[in-house]
Amino acid sequence: MASQTREMILQTLRARSSCTVKELAEAAGISPVSVRHHLGKLQVDGLLSIEEVKHGVGRPHQLFSLTEEAHELFPTRYLRLTNRLLDQMKESLPLIYYEGVLSNIADSMAEDYASQLEGLPLTERLVRLLELLNEEGFTAEFERRGDIVVIRAFSCPYIAIGQKHPEVCMINQTFIAKVLSLPVEQVQSMLDGDAHCAFSVQLMSEKEHE
Repeated sequence: MASQTREMILQTLRARSSCTVKELAEAAGISPVSVRHHLGKLQVDGLLSIEEVKHGVGRPHQLFSLTEEAHELFPTRYLRLTNRLLDQMKESLPLIYYEGVLSNIADSMAEDYASQLEGLPLTERLVRLLELLNEEGFTAEFERRGDIVVIRAFSCPYIAIGQKHPEVCMINQTFIAKVLSLPVEQVQSMLDGDAHCAFSVQLMSEKEHE
């Protein structure tokens, strides 16, 4: 019953964009107190965002809406749309410009996290990189072998797109290179039948890296 109620709450928020506790209680057919219990669980799972909105005097209302993670729980046609967009880009753009767009996406991703990485020593950058890759939908680990670091990704959020457009893999490689400010080579790929994707990072001395 609890899962059905939470599903109802998620579906209602998906349809209406945002709702108050009272509106969700009416939609689910339960009390506001029960709704708050379910909302707490959904918030812990990272599926809800909350905004406080003032209406005249008195306490502000809380408006609940879905996070990006919650939207990804629902079936979508994003894959079909993405494939069509990439098809059109490849048909209408010279290869150098098309690849430049993919590189710019990786640059933008790295810039989003630049302030979190500034001034960190290499080891801490590697640890933070794994956290960022996991936030982006990868399951990653790294292993250091002398002056080489091998980063392995056991899942990839782009793999369904990559099956038709394997060039999107350069986004991952470029993102890693930008975050670490080091040369990166992809040495294994799930698209080639490997068990995971792997990226080889050539380390420099601390002096060179500075």
